[in-house]
Amino acid sequence: MNKSILVLIFFVFAIKLFAQDPSLEELSGGNLNTITTAVPFLLISPDSKAGAMGDVGVATSPDANSLHWNPAKYSFVEDEVGFSVSYVPWLRALVPDINLSYLSGYKKINDNETVAMELRYFTLGDITFTDVIGNTIGQYKPSEFALGTAYSRKLSDNFSLAIAARYIYSNLTGGQSAGGINTNAGQSVAADVAGFYQKSIRIAQKDLNLAFGGNISNIGNKISYTETSTRDFIPINLRLGTAVSMDFDEYNRMSFAFDINKLLVPTPPIYNDTIQGQIDYGKDPNVSVVSGIFQSFGDAPNGFKEEMREINFSLGTEYWYADQFALRAGYFYEHDTKGGRKFFTFGSGVKYNVFALDFSYLINASRSINGNNPLANTMRFTLVFDFGEMEILN
Repeated sequence: MNKSILVLIFFVFAIKLFAQDPSLEELSGGNLNTITTAVPFLLISPDSKAGAMGDVGVATSPDANSLHWNPAKYSFVEDEVGFSVSYVPWLRALVPDINLSYLSGYKKINDNETVAMELRYFTLGDITFTDVIGNTIGQYKPSEFALGTAYSRKLSDNFSLAIAARYIYSNLTGGQSAGGINTNAGQSVAADVAGFYQKSIRIAQKDLNLAFGGNISNIGNKISYTETSTRDFIPINLRLGTAVSMDFDEYNRMSFAFDINKLLVPTPPIYNDTIQGQIDYGKDPNVSVVSGIFQSFGDAPNGFKEEMREINFSLGTEYWYADQFALRAGYFYEHDTKGGRKFFTFGSGVKYNVFALDFSYLINASRSINGNNPLANTMRFTLVFDFGEMEILN
């Protein structure tokens, strides 16, 4: 497929690209001021279970994909060994060959400690590079990947902490020049800090399992794609959430979950129209990573109201029958001035002995005049293997 270098950069650095539709500004009654970062593929929900529940996952039941959502959950996983493989066709409403592949797994060291690993690979398909007058100068398959590991430990019967680290590699141009500037692959090293708490409680003569989770992910150095001094933040993200589950009887179980997310990177300020570089509202975004994290809580040009708009939330529910068949549904919300992603999700899962197969589907709910959303009709597929149960069967 033919796409120029400008379109490539647009896709990769603005995962909320559909927010640039001017109609959203009219609908929101405010100015668009989206936060963009490098390597946004790190925030894509990789697994079908969370994808079917509106992208919730920080406090849901632990599984092989917990490293993305909250690695501290691994301390409470029941089985000794497990791994999963996921595939996500991405932005299929725009182009047919962008996709994310995700491999993750864990191993319990003992009753209190668990280690895990992940491999995330994102490809933008075939790109034909052209010069300013349209002559073909080369063809390339831009891709990005992240390799991560995590360690989780119980500190009590109900609480655990985890740390994770990952190496990030982003090669978008294959060394091609852009605007006369030589380009190179971007690299970064990042860390996660996470906590998880769960406790059984009794309400109205029913036994419930209540959980809380928190995860600050992708705390790492900025990325540069050129030899210039310009460097971009990676998507440092704060995720908080809660979940509650209940067994109605030995066959029927249901859970509900709620997550909030906020990017811990500077908000773009409003610059003066006549004096280049002068900031009229907001704060200078060219700060260190640590300063950017703390600044992100109070640098929105329009004050506290805009800060609150930068918080996304997700709602999700899951129903299991006989631990063999699951139905899931959810909703994701992002304010129009911060990207405008709004969608419903649903999906299902089937579990049989040593493996489970999950599927999810996304339905657009954003309000744009043309009704288009590049995320519409997104599907996810996940295959989970449970070696703990295999040992029991043997």
